[in-house]
Amino acid sequence: MSLTVGAVPSCRNMGFDDDKEAAEDKRDTLEKKATHPEESDDDGGGKIGSRQMSESSFYATEDDDNDDEHRTSIQLGPQCTLKEQLEKDKDDESLRKWKEQLLGSVDIDNIGETLEPEVKFLSVSIVSPDRTDIVLSIPEDGNPQGLWFTLKEGSHYRLKFSFQVGNNIVSGLRYTNTVWKTGVKVFSTKEMIGTFSPQLEPYTHEMPEETAPSGFFARGSYTAKSKFLDDDNKCYLEINYTFDIRKEWASGP
Repeated sequence: MSLTVGAVPSCRNMGFDDDKEAAEDKRDTLEKKATHPEESDDDGGGKIGSRQMSESSFYATEDDDNDDEHRTSIQLGPQCTLKEQLEKDKDDESLRKWKEQLLGSVDIDNIGETLEPEVKFLSVSIVSPDRTDIVLSIPEDGNPQGLWFTLKEGSHYRLKFSFQVGNNIVSGLRYTNTVWKTGVKVFSTKEMIGTFSPQLEPYTHEMPEETAPSGFFARGSYTAKSKFLDDDNKCYLEINYTFDIRKEWASGP
């Protein structure tokens, strides 16, 4: 950027007409700074440096944003196992009844000595009015080999989970599912399942009804990832699988 001599008369208009020598010196100084900005000792360079630092901080903030899977849990104080909670003040009848009401139907024989709940998923079923239920077993590593199941295009169906809870209460159990076709994400959902206390009998939970897409472009193979997490973002199961959408249900049960 260059500065013109026109900047000097503006100073004279402010009452410096009688000091021509000072005005000339001012003009020379301004022209020198415009010609050799690296020799300038004003604050301009500092302002530019501040702007660049601000942009750098902005990008760093974007990179540091935590997603749903990296939330930091807040520790509110000392924690006790469920067994310790039940044994505390057991001689106080009012407290005992209050705890029973708060904890619900806890199976005393199925609680442990650890803080962490144990959640084991036994099966996933596809429930549709068009056919008998498709019951899918879950491998230990959570990765079914090959095609896991087939959906009929346009069909209405629900997912039903069967799982057991032990040791402690699992709070805010939720389900997430992401689906890709040819590497492009086409569907993503999050659903709350609930809070469950330990018991020997398995729980069952049905998800809201869904409708499979239909049409030529909907048919084909998909890959998906499902997760089951709690309020502390602990993942109890991750399933990576493939499925098909076809004109008809696959043969078999």
